[in-house]
Amino acid sequence: MLSILVPIYNYNVYPLVLELHKQCMDCGIDFEILCQDDASQSSLNVFNENINTIAKCSFISLKKNLAHRENRNSLAEQAKFDYLLFIDGDSVIIQDNYIKNYIANLTNFDVVYGGRLHPEKCPSNSQKLRWKYGRLIEDKAAVNRKKKAYQSLLFNNTIIKKDCFNKVKFDKNRKKYGHDDTQLSYQLSLLKSKVNHIENPVEHGDIDTNLVYLNKTKESLENLISLYEEKKIDIDFIRLLQLYHFLKRTKSTGFISKIYTFNEKPLTKNLTGNNPNLFFFNLFRIGYLCSIK
Repeated sequence: MLSILVPIYNYNVYPLVLELHKQCMDCGIDFEILCQDDASQSSLNVFNENINTIAKCSFISLKKNLAHRENRNSLAEQAKFDYLLFIDGDSVIIQDNYIKNYIANLTNFDVVYGGRLHPEKCPSNSQKLRWKYGRLIEDKAAVNRKKKAYQSLLFNNTIIKKDCFNKVKFDKNRKKYGHDDTQLSYQLSLLKSKVNHIENPVEHGDIDTNLVYLNKTKESLENLISLYEEKKIDIDFIRLLQLYHFLKRTKSTGFISKIYTFNEKPLTKNLTGNNPNLFFFNLFRIGYLCSIK
């Protein structure tokens, strides 16, 4: 029936596994929960080792780092059931009927995405950029996600048929952070896989600090340009790529890059400060995209 796959890096997932296990048992389904730490050598793995004492659950700490894409692929290869539920280790289950909701919505679909939410209150000012972007831009109701079913798909809190996943998988040759979900979703769109969006969100627990998220954003944009130049994704699939393609076609990227270079410090100061502005964040992303060599 269901293989729940939890990729981990330096995080205590024992409470998450306890909740998932309880809900699966209440549903009376065949299941397994596979957790794999990607060689973080974290002291938190002392808690994660307790997962091995729970029936139908396992925890492994890898000796060699695979990187997050290959860690997910590795978990999928180990899975023995037909449906794979990918859920990040920092997720928080916020509904008592979380597993039941998924089981009720699997028929006639290759992929089912439940969505993600950020907490109502930001944990701290130092996390406000990631929290704001998540809360105001990424957190969408199922009715809105369905309007662009593939583009709205994230592979945290997603169930996919194993035979469908095996046709796409995460690109293990790409090492930089970001847009692995985008690339996989694009591949699913080419296969015309049947995607459903439902209201079954998890909460994003471990929110990046402003500086960490800004650096991740840079790496993600570098990865996006790489996908664009290698023609591994269609420009019409991502709105930001459409804008970049237009700027490149009109030979405006050099001009935008110069403006970005001149304003990089004040933009960075705002985005890493206590009250980051999302309009400035968009300017930062466009400017950095144009400045990538």
